[in-house]
Parts: sequence; C-alpha cells; structure tokens
Amino acid sequence: MTDTSRPLPLAGVRVLDISQVMAGPYACMLLGDLGADVIKIEPPGTGDQTRGSMGFKMKGADSLGFLNMNRNKRSVTLDLKTGAGKEALKTLARDADILVENYRPGALRRLGLGYEVLKEINPRLVYTSISGFGQTGPWADRPGFDLMAQAMSGVMSVTGYPDSPPVKAGVPVADIGCALFAIYATLAAYIGAKNTGQGQYIDAALFDTAMAFSVWDTCDWWGTGKPPQPLGTSNKMTAPYQAMACADGHFVMGANNQKLWVQLCQLMGREELLQDPRFTNIAQRLAHRAELQEELERTFRTQGKDYWVETLLANGIPAGPILSYPEAFGSDHAKERRMRMEIDHPVEGKVPNIGFAVKLTGTPQQVRRHPPLLGEHTEEVLAEAGLSSERIAQLRAEGAFGA
Repeated sequence: MTDTSRPLPLAGVRVLDISQVMAGPYACMLLGDLGADVIKIEPPGTGDQTRGSMGFKMKGADSLGFLNMNRNKRSVTLDLKTGAGKEALKTLARDADILVENYRPGALRRLGLGYEVLKEINPRLVYTSISGFGQTGPWADRPGFDLMAQAMSGVMSVTGYPDSPPVKAGVPVADIGCALFAIYATLAAYIGAKNTGQGQYIDAALFDTAMAFSVWDTCDWWGTGKPPQPLGTSNKMTAPYQAMACADGHFVMGANNQKLWVQLCQLMGREELLQDPRFTNIAQRLAHRAELQEELERTFRTQGKDYWVETLLANGIPAGPILSYPEAFGSDHAKERRMRMEIDHPVEGKVPNIGFAVKLTGTPQQVRRHPPLLGEHTEEVLAEAGLSSERIAQLRAEGAFGA
C-alpha cells in the first residue's frame, strides 16, 4: 500500500549535475525521480547540447530528447571558464552530496574544479566522472560516445547476423548502462559517506560498461578459445531460442530446456524431431542450429504469428510478437505498467515522457519539476546557497552566468 505521506528515498540529497547529452543527465534524472534536489549546471547560451538535438522542432528551443532526460531538475547557467563561475560552483559544492560530470577526462581538473579541490571544500562529496573510456589508460583522452564504446568493447562484433556488415545495438546500451552502473556506485559511496563522513571519486566509463554487459560472450570465448560471432536473434547457450518465420512474418519463441523442447515437438506434431540425432539435446541443437530452424519453420509457416504466440503460450512455451514502438507503447500491458506519462511544461504544455522503469510501492517516484528552461533557477539556487542578491548581481557582472 502506497503511503504518500512518506518522503521520497533521496529527499534532502543535493546533486550537482555537470553533464550533457545522455549518460550523465539520465543518471541524475533517476536520482531526481527518487527525490534528490538535482541542480543542472549548464554552459550559458547553448546549455546542454541535447537541448538543440534530434532534427525536429518542438514549440520551444528544447528537444524532446532533453525533455525526457532532465525532469526533476533545476537549471543554473555558469561559465566555468571564468573566476566568478568557478567561485559560484565551489559555493554550491560546499553543501552538495553528489556531483556528476561527463567532461573529457581531466577537463574540470584543469579548470581547478577537480575532485582534489572540491573535497577540500566538502570532504563528504561523492564526485562521479562519466567518460567514454575512463580516466586512465591509453584511450582515456579519446572522445567517447555509445557507438565507439559498442565498437571497441567487442559488443558490436556479436551484434547482427553472420556475414552482415557491422551493426550496433538498436538502443544506446553503453550510455544507459553506464548511467545505471554510475548510480549504483554513487549511491553506495553516498551511503558510505553518511557513515564515515568521507566521500570518494568514482570513475565510470561507457567502454567498461559495454564490456561488463558481455558476460555470456566472454565466458563462451574463455571456455572454448573461440571468439564469439553474431547470431542474429539466436542464443549461444540454448536452442531453439530466437525469432522464427511464420505465415505472416516473424515471432519469437524459446524452447530453451529439454522439457520445453519435448513439449514443442509434441505440440507441433513433429515427434520425429525427438528422435533426430541432430536435435537430441541442447549441445546437438546448438551444433545444428540452422537445420533446426529450417525444420521448425517448415511447420511455423503453416500459420500466422498470432496463432503461434497464443498456442505456444497456452501450452507453457515462452513466445511473443515482435512489436514496433507504437505497438509496444499502445499495448494494454505497457498502459497498465504506465510506461508512457505526460508531464506539464511551461512552453510545450503536455510533454510525453517514458514512465518509471522500476516501481517503488512504498515511496513511488514522482515528477515534481518540469525539465528546466535554460538558467531558469540560477538566482534561486545561488540564493539558497547563502549568496546575497548583491553578491549574485556582482557575479553576474563578472561573467559567471555568461555574457
């Protein structure tokens, strides 16, 4: 039972979000959804690069991508190349619990805003850096985005079909995955700092994330000595477990243990496959995956995908349709799970956002703030930090907030 009187889990936690584009902003949005006070520090003029991305226009200047990764934040514009801007950030860092940044490695350190400087101001600060390849190693200085992380981590080598050109995962697995790993480490360090009074520095990399996701593939390589290859929708551990062609397209199914394999053959009226030496166990079915698919599709092609999904599910065999995004979001299940929500925005009106991926039942996440306009909360936040209106005006005159 939800108790709306209970504070959100991260209520009272102050986060400085000095990041742009995806991994950093997404990570900080998750903290905001859980109640943290997230202050988004943006460069004057342009702000987060994602404000102007995506190639289609909304009513205002901000893209729908920005609006989907920056709810529950307040925006402060600071020119961190100016002395006044640096002073303002140090003032905010004094009372912050967490700082997340995704500048090129060493950039904030060269500006005099690295962890070693800020921890002197606030020893309990948890300072999280997100980058393409991490803060150390020969690739550390390279610009890094999701595509490069997928390519250079090995992930792209197993994506797609055999003999196809290189293919990346359809969604930014390195970016979103790094956001999740970064938050896992950041919250652990925050709990530690609550106990000890000492924060720490966290080094999160898209490259490391993508490699961590490859646990099945690397185990296959280490165990056999053979580098894994792309398998399309198939699975290297079991078969049949993949997309199958049928009379009107494709669907996915998985008879991925011996019991389900026997049930599948009996259901399809293909009991002879149980005696076929190519398919007697998982090892043989993996060794003859192409022939197995051909045999099964001979039967699957006699009916449409709806028939097969319903029939397999009715008999306890996992199966599902392959949906487009409109179909997925339009499904009764996605609606029940509230995977699309609308939030109010002062310029756009109602804005669609992806719903909360994990449901907290006692203290459910809330949308408390619209994605901020650029610099919308600059003076408000600095005043909360203890600066007088006169000092804020002086910082403005000194270029802290841009020209």
